[in-house]
Amino acid sequence: MHAVELIERKRNGGEIPAAELREFIAAYARDEVPDYQAAALLMAVWFRGLSASETFALTEAMVASGETVDLAAQLGRRVVDKHSTGGVGDKTTIAVGPVVAACGAPFGKMSGRGLGHTGGTLDKLESIPGFRVELSTEELVGQVREIGIAVAGQSADLVPADRKLYALRDVTATIDEVSLIAASIMSKKIAGGASALVLDVKVGEGAFMRTQEDARRLAEAMRGLGEEAGMDVVCLLTDMDQPLGQTVGNALEVREAYDTVAGGGPADFRELVVAAATQLLALSDLELDEDGARKRVTASLGDGSALAAYERWIRAQGGDPDPALLPRAAVVRRLPAPATGFVRGARAREVAAVAMALGAGRERKEDPIDHAVGVVCRAKHGDHVERGEPLAEIHARDEAAAESAAAALLSAYEIGDEPDPRPLVLDVIR
Repeated sequence: MHAVELIERKRNGGEIPAAELREFIAAYARDEVPDYQAAALLMAVWFRGLSASETFALTEAMVASGETVDLAAQLGRRVVDKHSTGGVGDKTTIAVGPVVAACGAPFGKMSGRGLGHTGGTLDKLESIPGFRVELSTEELVGQVREIGIAVAGQSADLVPADRKLYALRDVTATIDEVSLIAASIMSKKIAGGASALVLDVKVGEGAFMRTQEDARRLAEAMRGLGEEAGMDVVCLLTDMDQPLGQTVGNALEVREAYDTVAGGGPADFRELVVAAATQLLALSDLELDEDGARKRVTASLGDGSALAAYERWIRAQGGDPDPALLPRAAVVRRLPAPATGFVRGARAREVAAVAMALGAGRERKEDPIDHAVGVVCRAKHGDHVERGEPLAEIHARDEAAAESAAAALLSAYEIGDEPDPRPLVLDVIR
């Protein structure tokens, strides 16, 4: 394998043979290919794209670069998982996992931390007092076997080639290429050992994929990779023009997830939890059709079993599930509506920027975060507000931070004379 020849072939629009691409990635993972050559190939891919066979070869190579886990073989059951492509206020895993476990399907997930405007599941879970996100593979398998659910940080030995390539993509402006995104996500999911996967592909102003066309391309690429690897995959295309639910910020989002598994929660967030959990149960070994799966999911939210599963899960990983113990911000400031009318926009990326400025997110992986701060969107698309009524809340560490956030948060909102309702689930791709 000659790295320069591969780079030149892709630069000129040719296809790289699967064996040579696998060899290139393996050599890069072993530090035998320098960053500058890997960066050159990434940029060539960004301009020229990858074919389906090239994308699968890249995925296979990243999976082969480290350890793999076969949860189904170890548990003797089909294990289900979900993944989101990243959104604002996306705490879905924290509610979906317990619902699925309460319904009798094993749920095992290796999750990540947040970077930029999207929040990470592990950061949110770490706002729970005592919660432990670092589990060994043996602990994860044992916990799924015992209580039906475990969510842990990704092992350092899982797809190390992807970790190296992602860091390089981050500093070479090659993050947003569909084949590279698909291979990165699916290599981790295949190596993580789930049998079936629901992918929540976010679409809109607050997502990586701004249009339904781009989101569909990504969804179909990931579904194809999963099927090649023997995994059942269903993709939901969901709206991310506004935050999901009402809360943006770690402890605030955990509290909202708790409220939802307890039978409440905002309507849009509950809708997505039910939709994702329904698809996961239909993919499980419970032999439920979609209608039966939805009925079981809805029942778990009404009879207390989803909440009981949530509490067992949090305690199993060392945490205290009592929402009253979650950290709270020192200052809570209401943002009044400047006019009477219908909310026609609550722009997700701008709301996320406010939450980040308050300390809820990080620009770099090593940055600390404040679990208590964030934003609560009291009114969203289609809601009617009177002038002076609460439009949102700012949860800040001090008055100065709250004051600084107020003007920026107000600019994220648009109020008009007519409602502008939008569906949450835009499409389901099977």
